[in-house]
Amino acid sequence: MTDAELPAPYGDGGAAPVPPAEASNGVKRPGRVRIHHLQQAKDEGRHFAMLTAYDQYAAQVFDDAGIEVLLIGDSAANNVLGHATTLPITLDEMILFSRTVSLAASTALVVADLPFGSYEVSPEQAVESSVRLLKEGLVHAVKMEGSAAYAETVRALVRAGIPVMAHIGFTPQSEHALGGYRVQGRGETAQRLLDDALALEEAGAFCVLMEMVPDEVARSIDTALGVPTIGIGAGAGTTGQVLVWQDMAGLRGGRQAKFVKQYADLRGTLSEAARSFAADVRSGTFPGPEHSF
Repeated sequence: MTDAELPAPYGDGGAAPVPPAEASNGVKRPGRVRIHHLQQAKDEGRHFAMLTAYDQYAAQVFDDAGIEVLLIGDSAANNVLGHATTLPITLDEMILFSRTVSLAASTALVVADLPFGSYEVSPEQAVESSVRLLKEGLVHAVKMEGSAAYAETVRALVRAGIPVMAHIGFTPQSEHALGGYRVQGRGETAQRLLDDALALEEAGAFCVLMEMVPDEVARSIDTALGVPTIGIGAGAGTTGQVLVWQDMAGLRGGRQAKFVKQYADLRGTLSEAARSFAADVRSGTFPGPEHSF
């Protein structure tokens, strides 16, 4: 019996296969983006895109648009759940968001953050938390904030068969220790960031994400590493770039970080739609005969 003949949910329900997406540089994507495809991009001098996603519709839209990597960030804490920082989100909440995105994305590599408090105690704790994200959240890899001090944790995860994306520079889970949202890697601390990146690569991280790092420093780290790098506020010299989708699409109001480029005014569009709906309801023009049974 072929896959097309299998009943749902075992087959695809008779739906036509999704054609491979084509990136803006004309390079066709594989059926499913894997970590070795990101490595190929690094080796060939190409770039890839990554966006956060926390729900099925955003995941489907970005997946269809050809975004190579979807990140279920712990930023869901302050972009979905209403917290002021990323710290309050729990592993159970991350698993719920992760499963939703993983079920909706058919081609992107899906990565989930290890939230604060789920990995710091020991490598064993990190493995247990990551296993849950892969088994229950259905993700393909985890992202972990931390310096070279977490190299042994990365090794433990890799030994367990769990791909790890390392996160250095400004690490939001450590914002209180770092004194707030501040650029990292300036002056003498640039060498420490390079040392962190090299140690995490040596431990087995398949990728290193750098946040709020000076462009020159990020470029030097990307050059020194054999694995791909991803930047957010780290200049244009990294292999990939990531943004929080609500920032990218203009959904979140208020002051934006310097590194954010808004590609739409989704907040304005939704606001106008809501006003129009309310006006139609108040005037009695909605629902009309065409909307009634």
